[in-house]
Amino acid sequence: MTAVAGMNFSIDAWDPGYGSSMEAEELGRSQAEVDLDVEVPEAEWAPIDPSPVSPPEAVLFVDGVRRIDARVWIDDPDGTNSASIGICASYAAGVVCCCEGQAHVVGTDVRRGLFTVAPRADDIATPAGIYTAHRAAAKEDKPLPVVLSSALQEQLAETELDTAIRARTAIDGHVRGDLLVVDGPLRGRAHLERAVGFIKSHQTTYLPGELNAMVGRLGAHQRTPVFLMGTTWVRHSWYLRLPSAGGPPWSGVVRVEAAPHLGREQVAELANVTQSVLGRFASVPYKDSRAPQNLYPIAGLERDLRHRLGDQQFVYRALRLAAAR
Repeated sequence: MTAVAGMNFSIDAWDPGYGSSMEAEELGRSQAEVDLDVEVPEAEWAPIDPSPVSPPEAVLFVDGVRRIDARVWIDDPDGTNSASIGICASYAAGVVCCCEGQAHVVGTDVRRGLFTVAPRADDIATPAGIYTAHRAAAKEDKPLPVVLSSALQEQLAETELDTAIRARTAIDGHVRGDLLVVDGPLRGRAHLERAVGFIKSHQTTYLPGELNAMVGRLGAHQRTPVFLMGTTWVRHSWYLRLPSAGGPPWSGVVRVEAAPHLGREQVAELANVTQSVLGRFASVPYKDSRAPQNLYPIAGLERDLRHRLGDQQFVYRALRLAAAR
């Protein structure tokens, strides 16, 4: 905390290159339908301390990375001198398993794709690999770059899901219980057992005034009661504060998501497990500029996956060679 000319203010430790852990300029009240009486009645809401739980033998962290390798123009084969823009991208997903005091990668999948609205797009073969064509539908209410980026994100999410399923199969029989932590929303993956979504930053408030203010008063490892919310999809959720070195009221606060089909006791037990487990992996500012939310296993996995994407200059040259043929 620093005082300047009588004004008290805090510096968010989150690297400004990533925005802020809480995007104040975008923060707005969500229109989501929220049920606050899932775990306790709304009138009894209060910070929940950690409780004794049986921790899982393994915690699996799922994450993905993406990179735009080049923007391309695809000529119309009908000879009309028109062209459609597209993007060539590399993307990868992986799973790191934390068990028996160590972390090890148990699965990765690297893919390359061409994303375009061109009706006759084909795969692009390059010395760096094949860019599989994915055709997106143009939308009048969305700019083309947004459409293409969304198509890429959908393929990345599918890759993350495939990788998570294979990783769980790989460790089956080696551990008696696990927790699967998806970096980001759980949407499209809520059917996975013992899975939670891990949301590091906040652009929207989902709780009414005083309950939302209570989030900023959570102590380390404390959480809010579970609530159910519905937007374009339904999920359980709760806020949890990771251990941190002070800062703004929401410093170190993450939001966790769980499947909507879980019963009250099941989702409360899962929330208690996250209190016991996730804080162990919280990063610190001198090691990670997105501390404490960017958990160590996720940060390490991101570095490994970016390396697996290959050298960007080599990939770009490979695309240029393919275009010249």
